Amino acid sequence: MPMNREDLLDKLINSIKERNGKPVNLRVVAATIESLGIRDVDIVNDYGFDSIFDIAEYIFNLLNQQSELKNKYQKAADVKNLQKISLNAYTSVKQKMFVKEYSTGIFHLFPVFLQVISIIIFGISLWTYTGFNNLQSTAVVLGVIIGLVTTGGFVQVIGKQVSFYWYNEDYLMTRRTTQKILITGIKSLVVTFLIIAGLNFFIHLYPYQFVLIVFIYSFLIGVLLLVLSPLYTIKQRWVISVAIVAGTAITLSLYFFTAISIYFVHWIGIVISIAISSTYLHYFFKKTITTKKGLYNATPKMMLSVYRSFNYFFYGILIYAFIFTDRILAWSSTLNRNLPYVVYYEKDYEIGMDLAILVFFLLAGVLEYSIASFSRNMDYWQRKLKYNKIELFNVNMKKLYFKHLRLFFISALVIGILLYGIITKPWGYQAGFDENLSAVSINVCLIGSFGYLFFTLGMLNVLYLYTLNQHKKPLIGILIAFFINLFVGILLSRTVSYEYSSIGMLIGSLFFMLYTTKTTIAYFKNLDYYFYAAY
Repeated sequence: MPMNREDLLDKLINSIKERNGKPVNLRVVAATIESLGIRDVDIVNDYGFDSIFDIAEYIFNLLNQQSELKNKYQKAADVKNLQKISLNAYTSVKQKMFVKEYSTGIFHLFPVFLQVISIIIFGISLWTYTGFNNLQSTAVVLGVIIGLVTTGGFVQVIGKQVSFYWYNEDYLMTRRTTQKILITGIKSLVVTFLIIAGLNFFIHLYPYQFVLIVFIYSFLIGVLLLVLSPLYTIKQRWVISVAIVAGTAITLSLYFFTAISIYFVHWIGIVISIAISSTYLHYFFKKTITTKKGLYNATPKMMLSVYRSFNYFFYGILIYAFIFTDRILAWSSTLNRNLPYVVYYEKDYEIGMDLAILVFFLLAGVLEYSIASFSRNMDYWQRKLKYNKIELFNVNMKKLYFKHLRLFFISALVIGILLYGIITKPWGYQAGFDENLSAVSINVCLIGSFGYLFFTLGMLNVLYLYTLNQHKKPLIGILIAFFINLFVGILLSRTVSYEYSSIGMLIGSLFFMLYTTKTTIAYFKNLDYYFYAAY
């Protein structure tokens, strides 16, 4: 028997109460109604109102007459004894928080800096070696690229899906989800290799031994990335540094004190890092599930999980594809070059891009601080301001965004000066590798540095959007940027010179920055709407 309008209205009101508690304004109610899949035509036929905003106004006024009204998240917050955040948490300790979070962001990249230091001092790191010839370098770099691109989507899903269960204190589901994603990611690496091996069997682009080496590097790097990513999500990031330090130490020891092949030296070191990370994950989840009782014990909903993770998955793949597109285009250009294979490593180009990506790594601290500051301030202002002062909430958060942009560009200026010294001064690249940079490397570094600057700002914007589950626009932005990168890179690397594929990356990054900046500014204009629609 179909429900009458009164029953339907009661059901809708209960759904809104369950989700929002007492809504902060009219737009929150309207957003909730839309999120339930109800259209304007449904409002007229099923509820007897003229539009979504008409029924939202009625429900908003009704709920505001109720003094005590909390949704399940607010009740969970009471269980955790969350206290109202004081103004001092955002003002008197602001400088301390900046130092802490900026240094934390840099520290999380310690494993990357360790590889740079190792290659400068010893000529070898966990997966690189200065003694490789161009063919060997091609195999290793292609392996790393394939490993990162193949698993990049799964890493993003771990960041989204695993953190959802973790922050809701459903530790059993956190472990199950982590295990399922890791297994699926490993399977995808094997499938990718089988596809590549099958194509190479028929077309024979590379020797079979070459393809095997590519697969082993891609498999090990991919698995390493997969087992490290949950550690970041569950706030056990120190284990990442321990695993990479141990793996690098084993690599150096085997290289200096044994006669083992350089390939096996790398593979053993990476396996050690994987073993440490996976062993700790198993121990940590077992201990956490045994000793802690979570507030929730959710039943996984497969279709809902797929829907939540779809955009994040493809965004993760496209991010890595975007980063490496210019390299593949440069290494496959036959303009003024004789290539023995379809893609062949070019040292000068790689050096230039490796130096340029330092811009991205050194700005990591700004990203860490900006997002932490944004979350704290958003929490503070939504607690402090009354519902009729909601425009002030948006204004304050938008001002904070522009403060973060100033900090970003000031930091970028300092990093630019440092990078200029590395390129031009005797204490820089020349001292580390006992050789001068070529003109190609310098040009690529300059172009790539601006590219990574724009790209990093785009990434910062995406982090803001991800905070409140706005994931569609970032995917659109990186997809268009990828095709711009591809088109411009192909055009210039085939008509001007191979190193100008870096301009494709520059223009693609510029678009990504402008698109996400425009989206983020619009997002801050209606931040209250997105804030309550996200929960």
